[in-house]
Amino acid sequence: MSVVEEIKARLDIVEVIGAYVSLQKAGRNMRAICPFHSEKTPSFYVFADSQRWHCFGACAEGGDVFSFLMKQEGWDFRTTLEELARRTGVELKPRTPAEVEAEEAAERLREVLEATVRYYQQLLLHAPEAAAAREYVARRGLSQETVERFQLGYSLPGWTGLRTRLAQQGYSVQELVRAGLLVEREDGSTFDRFRDRLMIPIRDSRGRAIGFGARTLNPDDAPKYMNSPQTELFDKGRTLYGLDVAGEAIRQQGRVVIVEGYMDVMQAHQAGFGNVIAQMGTALTEAQVRRLKRYTHRFVLALDADAAGVQATLRGIEVTRETLDREWEPVFNPRGLVGFEGRLGAEIRVLSLPAGYDPDDLIRSDPARWQALVDQAAPLVEFYMQTLVDGAELDNAKERARVVDAMLPILRDVADPVERETYAQKLARLLRIDARTVLDRLLISERRSARHAALQAATAPAAGAVKADLEAYCLAMFLSRPQLLEWVNQKLQELEITPLQKQDFVAPAYQAVFQAWEDAAFDQALDSDWLEEIASADVAQRLVSSVQDAGEITEEQWLRDGVQAVLRLRERNLRRLGSELRMLVQDVDLDDQPAAAAYGRAMEENARTILRIQQILLTREWIEAGAAAETRQGERE
Repeated sequence: MSVVEEIKARLDIVEVIGAYVSLQKAGRNMRAICPFHSEKTPSFYVFADSQRWHCFGACAEGGDVFSFLMKQEGWDFRTTLEELARRTGVELKPRTPAEVEAEEAAERLREVLEATVRYYQQLLLHAPEAAAAREYVARRGLSQETVERFQLGYSLPGWTGLRTRLAQQGYSVQELVRAGLLVEREDGSTFDRFRDRLMIPIRDSRGRAIGFGARTLNPDDAPKYMNSPQTELFDKGRTLYGLDVAGEAIRQQGRVVIVEGYMDVMQAHQAGFGNVIAQMGTALTEAQVRRLKRYTHRFVLALDADAAGVQATLRGIEVTRETLDREWEPVFNPRGLVGFEGRLGAEIRVLSLPAGYDPDDLIRSDPARWQALVDQAAPLVEFYMQTLVDGAELDNAKERARVVDAMLPILRDVADPVERETYAQKLARLLRIDARTVLDRLLISERRSARHAALQAATAPAAGAVKADLEAYCLAMFLSRPQLLEWVNQKLQELEITPLQKQDFVAPAYQAVFQAWEDAAFDQALDSDWLEEIASADVAQRLVSSVQDAGEITEEQWLRDGVQAVLRLRERNLRRLGSELRMLVQDVDLDDQPAAAAYGRAMEENARTILRIQQILLTREWIEAGAAAETRQGERE
């Protein structure tokens, strides 16, 4: 993958363009008043599926995210490349001969896999050996149109059929091994990985073949399903089966239904439910969630009907949360999902299937009921609550206490306070206990959790480590260009934002460096020896390396980066302050009305400042600083 492709893969053009213009849904696409010419009727469209934009009005132009920013910002290609590379974390460097060779090899593997798809498909349709496979497909109720749409195939029972066929087409044994199609023994000999199985091509979101799922046709064979191994093209933790054909429907309907099996997906699409995809394996991963976020924030999880299956699925679900410094921390189990739901602004619901049914069975027998169950899917918290209650002996006081204790961390992670209290009251009704009991225990739990988090933050030696990257970049940027801080602080004052100060840095080492720099009247450049004297060799190396690959950057770009970095630091710290204020509000005596009022006012002011910073970042007020920077530079000269 080229650098440009890697950058585009990490961006969503809807989000990028949405930061400049007000987009509105228009079917499955987005539209707006064109930012490049005057008009009253929207003619500017953004196509999420293809990650392209086009103006159908006076401009009559279009392109990708690069061309939009070049036109909007007036940048040349190199500037745009460097800007987006920094934004996405992609390292810019010339492609080496080895990288060119690797890209060509990857394209060759895609050709191998597409050739294999065609070969397996022809075998399913015509080979006498595939009679059992054809009978199985018919028994599962898959139409010929579905077979062709998903390009189902069949692998011969012999050990060398595929190897022989593809060798005749000019593909080497090593290419087949790298594509996951052959197994290589220790002595160097090889054999076909898939034999006498129904073959299901797995494709990436762009519809390119990357691997296979294979279903046995012999009840005595194990495993029932097997997938391609991990290859340079296929990573099951990053792949969602059916996304290539479901993406449009997911955006159009505004939600995705996640099932477990290939057959579930094919049967759903055959019945007209085009927003259904399958996770690869037993756990939904962070990479899969990030990919789905580009399509929708509404998730419906279709789980096994039996209680054991429900619990196993919930335990296995993996999601992650992103800190303000873009560090990823894994969070497991339903509590992690609830936290993810709040942070993402998502809606996660759970569809409970009738006993004895999987999605494939239900869709075939009663598609209307399937649709009803999707529409009636329970919010995650309610589902988990009901699961715990159903498995408890409610006449036993200890059992009721156990359910409450199990639900407290789940409720604590519900972001909306009204929603949190509503769930607590519902739990009390289900357990037939006083709602005040649950609410009091929830309040105590929240206070303990807040104190524990505060204690960890204050005492852990590496507490600032996860937040250090943004701080390091910000501090090193100013140290490498001392005059930049004056320009940035002036711009911040124009925006009615307090200039950068030591308290904006959480890591003590960075606070020390900033203080020493301030004591030196900011007359000190980025110097390893000086930094080692202030902090350590490790801190010096981290700061120096933070900006050493910045490349050629204009003064305007430096100013934009500086203002943005300070605003991001300030927003992060204000959010931490908000958490602390909430803890104070929870702890204040109800009789101490002045203190409660003061904390309330502080929380309101904190929220207003966060909103102000977010508005500045979204409305691009801080970007307009370029002309001012050039003027100041001219005056200095």
